[in-house]
Amino acid sequence: MLLTSVVLVLREVLEAALLFSLLMALSKRLGISWRWVSVALIVGLLGAAIYGFNIDIVSEWFDGVGQEVVNAFLQIVIYALLCLLATFAARYSRGFVVPEALLTMLMGASVALAIVREGAEIMIYLSAFVQLPDQLTSVLAGSAIGAGIGVSVGAVFYYALLNLGRRAAIIIGAVLLTLVAAGMASQAAQLLIQADWLPSQYPVWDSSWLVEEQTVTGQLLYALIGYEATPAPLQLFIYAVAILLIIFIAGIFGRSRGSAEVSHA
Repeated sequence: MLLTSVVLVLREVLEAALLFSLLMALSKRLGISWRWVSVALIVGLLGAAIYGFNIDIVSEWFDGVGQEVVNAFLQIVIYALLCLLATFAARYSRGFVVPEALLTMLMGASVALAIVREGAEIMIYLSAFVQLPDQLTSVLAGSAIGAGIGVSVGAVFYYALLNLGRRAAIIIGAVLLTLVAAGMASQAAQLLIQADWLPSQYPVWDSSWLVEEQTVTGQLLYALIGYEATPAPLQLFIYAVAILLIIFIAGIFGRSRGSAEVSHA
């Protein structure tokens, strides 16, 4: 039970921590105030509590697949927000002025929704052991370890980006956000496949012999690029389209120069 708790909580915390650290690093490099951080944390935790406490009701929606559909919807919304963020970060690196209020709103909303999604999953898992005191201690210990690993990995990414040059940090941060966003889109597809809203398919490959999903490396890749050992063809297609869409939008905006352009000599 200890190992199971470590892996499950690591999976949830790592994804949110990685997104959080990337956005905090970009925020610092872009010279944006961190006021959005506290708001995002408060809203996200409240949202996670509301979602988690009402999961029985939500699960009954859409003919019994409400949890999968709602989670997929949250992933899609986060993808859309990260798509805009990656685009604006790319614009900024090319010398465009981007309104700070817009960036903080996108960052705060992305983090808040990620906390709602991942935090609710942790609450649901832990609530199942409240009435099992003989297992609760082991579960809480494993959860603490998993959360600690996830936060530590996020901190490593944060300081790694800060140690890069300003322009390099913005560009690499935008690339990482693109990968995380595409992973979100792929995860949404998987959830909709589980809910039978999308057709189930045979996996394209099985890479579990190389990297197992239930390992720290597997969970890190899951959080960073949406890694799965047995991806369906539709997941890979959506993943590729999600990346290409961000590149296309960033390219379009990058070529559109107007009065907002400034020089960063």
